[in-house]
Amino acid sequence: MKLFNYFRSSASFRVRIALHYKGLDYDYIPVHLVRGEHHDPAYTGRVGDALVPTLVTDDGVALSQSMAIIEYLDETHPAPPLLPAEPLARAQVRALAQMVACEMHPLNNLRVLKYLVHELKVDEAGKNAWYIHWARSGLEAFEHQLVLLAQQRATQGLAPSVYCWGDAPTLADCCLVPHVFNCQRFNVNLEGVPLTMAAFAACMALPAFQQAQPSACPDHQP
Repeated sequence: MKLFNYFRSSASFRVRIALHYKGLDYDYIPVHLVRGEHHDPAYTGRVGDALVPTLVTDDGVALSQSMAIIEYLDETHPAPPLLPAEPLARAQVRALAQMVACEMHPLNNLRVLKYLVHELKVDEAGKNAWYIHWARSGLEAFEHQLVLLAQQRATQGLAPSVYCWGDAPTLADCCLVPHVFNCQRFNVNLEGVPLTMAAFAACMALPAFQQAQPSACPDHQP
């Protein structure tokens, strides 16, 4: 498989986590977003939205959108799983993942930040304030959801979660970790969200998450 991605892209980071967690080999192909390499015809010919990541399967089929890619990997390489077997738990994990991927991440995507600066003429301080506001409010909502799920687990007699849900990483953790990395980069306040940060710490103790982080990428730049 080939993964077209950018070291600092949250969506790319999610897929790298899944690939490393499942022990799958892949060719790392950098696409530099800041330099606009994702608009090169050689890349746009592969994917309709000209975004990263794109996974090219062993059969040569190009897949876009990180969530779809991760679920494809989970279905074709089911061990270790990234979604629980029980339908309700699967839905809850997907909901957590979508809180990050659908609610938080789009507001703070690079193209949104560039539009704020170049088209709306927002200054650097204003851009950072935008990022911090939406990132922090998203984290608070995520924490509240983890609290509700913890209460639910307790009423069902289940052990407290080590990760976002249960005692193993899931799709939700694949999404959460890159978001926290970005929060750290933009100096977002990470206090007051203990369950969220405990899940992050548990993930970052695992080799798969360490190997997938931006600093471990061949195209990493300070």
